[in-house]
Amino acid sequence: MTYREIRVIGDPVLRTPCEWITDIDDSVKSLVEDLLENVDEEGRAGLAAPQIGVGLRAFSWNIDGEIGYVLNPKLVEVSKDEYQDGDEGCLSVPGLWFPTKRAWYARVEGINLDGKKITVEGEELMGRCLQHETDHLEGMLYLDRLDRATRKKALRKVREIM
Repeated sequence: MTYREIRVIGDPVLRTPCEWITDIDDSVKSLVEDLLENVDEEGRAGLAAPQIGVGLRAFSWNIDGEIGYVLNPKLVEVSKDEYQDGDEGCLSVPGLWFPTKRAWYARVEGINLDGKKITVEGEELMGRCLQHETDHLEGMLYLDRLDRATRKKALRKVREIM
C-alpha cells in the first residue's frame, strides 16, 4: 500500500479547484489505486484527490462496506425537500465535528478508469459523502457550509489545534 499523507486545513491544495481529468494514463490509475487504498481505513467515509495533494477531480468512498471511486464527478442532483443536519467531520480538519446541513440524497455523474460514464447516488451518509467530496474538488471544506455562528466557533477551534 502506498500511504499518502492527508493534507490539512491551511494547505493551499485544499482551497484550489481541481483540474478535469482529460487523459486516463498511468498516473491517474495510480491515483485511483492510492485513493482506494487510503480510504480503506477505520473511520474513513471518503477521500478526495486534493486531500492527498493531487489537484485532479477524483474521489473514493467507503460507505457501509462498499468502496469505490469516481473520476470527474459532477454533482447533478440533490434532494430539494429532504435534509440532514448531523455532525460532519473531515480528515483535513482532524478531530473536529460540527453540525452541517446537507441534502438527504445526492447523485454524481462521472467516469471510471475505462472512460465509461458512471452514476453514483445515495441517501443519508452516502448522500453526505458525495456532497462533501465534490466540495473538496471545488476547493471547499465542510466548514464553508456551516451557519455563521457555528463557523465562527469552528474556525476558533481550528486556530487552537494548528
